[in-house]
Amino acid sequence: MDKHSLVIIGGGPAGMAAAVEAKKSGIDDIVIYERDTQLGGILNQCIHNGFGLHTFKEELTGPEYAGRFIGQTEALGIHYETGSMVLSISSDKKVTVVSREKGLRVVEADAVILAMGCRERPRGALNIPGMRPQGIYTAGTAQKMVNCEGWVPGKEVVILGSGDIGLIMARRMTLEGAHVKLVAELMPYSGGLKRNIVQCLDDYNIPLKLSHTVVDIKGKRRLEGVTITEVGKNGAPIPGTEEYYSCDTLLLSCGLIPENELSSNAGITINNTTNGPVVDDRLETNIDGIFACGNVLHVHDLVDFVSEESGRAGRNAAEYIKNGGRKENSAKCINVTPGNGVRYTVPSVIDTANLTENIHLRFRVRDVYKGCSIEVKTGSETLLCRKKKIMVPSEMEDVILKKELLSASGDITVSITEGGA
Repeated sequence: MDKHSLVIIGGGPAGMAAAVEAKKSGIDDIVIYERDTQLGGILNQCIHNGFGLHTFKEELTGPEYAGRFIGQTEALGIHYETGSMVLSISSDKKVTVVSREKGLRVVEADAVILAMGCRERPRGALNIPGMRPQGIYTAGTAQKMVNCEGWVPGKEVVILGSGDIGLIMARRMTLEGAHVKLVAELMPYSGGLKRNIVQCLDDYNIPLKLSHTVVDIKGKRRLEGVTITEVGKNGAPIPGTEEYYSCDTLLLSCGLIPENELSSNAGITINNTTNGPVVDDRLETNIDGIFACGNVLHVHDLVDFVSEESGRAGRNAAEYIKNGGRKENSAKCINVTPGNGVRYTVPSVIDTANLTENIHLRFRVRDVYKGCSIEVKTGSETLLCRKKKIMVPSEMEDVILKKELLSASGDITVSITEGGA
């Protein structure tokens, strides 16, 4: 059986950032297992710019951003194995991995960091009626086709879902000569960042139809067209609002799902809202010594936030290893509960007895809120109140709670309230 101090599953931006910080924190025996043929993850196909403004203070493309971390990983001598698929993780941190070069083996670890990222929601999960012709792709699949493989899936395009990948692909397909007829979004608000709506749709006169969805697909061998209809507040189609659009390509950008089959099978508690592990302020799961970070934990809107969060996971895993594979006994843990207007929080638990730094509390709101405040309370005491002009579900919120305030507090609730300071 192989043995490593730290095993990191996933060689995307999360896995590399965690490895770099763990190495800088004094852990030398690190291995990254990546199932693809190269490090970088999804960034390798994201050739548009807009990455790195927070991390590197400059605008980079996805491959450039990944290249920075690949360079750091190699400069620090961190071992990584590409083409290596992790099949299972046990509760005692034994990792089963298979590769063409080394075959099937079991690797024992002092600590494990989960950084597997996420996948797109497929057509089968959307319950769209109609035939199953050629020409229906997830937006990420189409992005890989165009940017990595050099071919365009079609010329007349409809996009369902206004997630960031879908918005970016509306622009990308247009630049490749395709006609993007519209982007339809089931919700009454966009699922992507405001800047992507402006730069990818408005700048190219591509219409965005909110509260609309696909209700029928026409075509047997090849997609011929789709029927779009308006939906009510309950999400049900409104009769009489049907519109038919001829097209040869339908791209689906209807959400991302954290890749947590390995986590569930290991006995890690999963948050039903995020579909990611439940973690404490160290980003440690309910299984001692297994940490989670990046999009496998909860879907982020900026890769810079992934890197920052994953760096903390790497430092905390390093501290865990240096303490002999155990964390200090906790005298007091407080629960973090999502209140009015808040879908979830990360972390869900804070160990106030062993706080070493301020807490980044990240969450998403349930709806569009204007002129409201973020309020963090313990009982009747307000720990933080921050007024925001606008909050939308597509953008992750981040508040910093000072450790001095938390050390004397009880369970806390994060809510959205009208007005505020």
